[in-house]
Amino acid sequence: MMAAAAAEIAPEIPFRSRRSSLSVLTSLLRNPLEAIPPEAFSEKLVLSRVAGRDSLYICDPALIQEALLRNADALGKGDTMRRVLGPALGQGLLTADGAHWRWQRRAVAASFQHDSLTGFLPAMIAAAEATRDDWLDKTRPLDIGHEMMRTTFAIIVETMLSGSGDFDAGKVEGAITDYLEPSNFMFAYSLLRTPEWLPYPGRRRAFTSVAYLRETLGAMVAKRRASGDHRNDLIDMLLASADPESDRAMSDAEIVDNLLTFVTAGHETTALGLAWTFHLLARNPAVEDAVLAEIEAVTGGGVLQPEQVMALPLTRAVFQEAMRLYPPVPVITRQVEEPFQLGGVALKEGMVLYVPILAVHRHERLWDQPDLFDPARFLGEAARQRHRYAYLPFGAGPRTCIGSAFATMEAVAILAVLLRAIRLEPLTQEPPVPTLKITLRPKRPLLMTAAPR
Repeated sequence: MMAAAAAEIAPEIPFRSRRSSLSVLTSLLRNPLEAIPPEAFSEKLVLSRVAGRDSLYICDPALIQEALLRNADALGKGDTMRRVLGPALGQGLLTADGAHWRWQRRAVAASFQHDSLTGFLPAMIAAAEATRDDWLDKTRPLDIGHEMMRTTFAIIVETMLSGSGDFDAGKVEGAITDYLEPSNFMFAYSLLRTPEWLPYPGRRRAFTSVAYLRETLGAMVAKRRASGDHRNDLIDMLLASADPESDRAMSDAEIVDNLLTFVTAGHETTALGLAWTFHLLARNPAVEDAVLAEIEAVTGGGVLQPEQVMALPLTRAVFQEAMRLYPPVPVITRQVEEPFQLGGVALKEGMVLYVPILAVHRHERLWDQPDLFDPARFLGEAARQRHRYAYLPFGAGPRTCIGSAFATMEAVAILAVLLRAIRLEPLTQEPPVPTLKITLRPKRPLLMTAAPR
């Protein structure tokens, strides 16, 4: 069946990157984004050979669909993601493969149905209002990335963990940052297939941070299991989940794997998407004015109501366009476990595949003026005509992020509350430099001043 599906894609002659292994490894250590071959922004397929190992960058929507959807069972997360994320997330939803991933996905799916998500809107709005009130009391510059981390973390804790008081938001954010900071060394070491014990700068701090995060969540799970309390939240759902084939329940360690996945990935990516959105709006006042007009028209000048969040298409499009230019997760990595053909290229077992989302989102064959901020791309006919796999802020295929609708709804609610109350201005006109730390973070904080409208 895979061979028949592959035949539907016309054979492509992949571009072979001429970058040396030393150049790629140097880029990985400096900023892994720079390791993406420049040709990925213009070619459909790019072959790269680094340290004696072949990799394929897939940059064409039809080929991405062929690989990630139709050949999903032939691909695994691979050694790179196991080394980078495994110590923190174990075998949770983001890192597991095969049957273990499938039953976990089914177990948590009910919490992310539309009806369940709309029930979270009051908490999302309340968290945004708390941030608004805090900003109105401050005269110092704001680190917008940090501020959004605090806001989305409060939402995750309230909606998924029943407002648990066991978390120190600042300490959790710091622990996540400490773990992600040396990820460039993790990428480089994985590519070189070095021993996992090999030290690198920041390794001890990273693993100390993981220990804190896992111990904190482990204590919460053990306390809830022992108490028998039912709060109808993510912890309850994971405690009650079982493999439909074997009826095996999740162990405490497996529950921690998934809680940590949602707590880290669930607030980090949305926060970064929002930070980049505020950055872009501050530099595009005409777009910001149009968004404000939409919010005022929908709310009638009153307090934002939960049912109004779904009636803000331009606000949503602004967030979507920000994630096109600055995708929170800029690269998808897979490893071939069963050989198959892709666009005329024979993919062998062990070969690493990259979907460079950042390059796909700015690809010269897919987007008109790809570096221009234009939210209209996500409105009306322009959005309907685009290939589904040309825009991948939440991944693609069966492993599309289960929290994509939650994140989008959350972002629109936060934007609607904050934009109408506060005008943000960048502290510097110097363009921010994005860097890859698993997620797409600004190299330096996005500092902005806040003033009441």
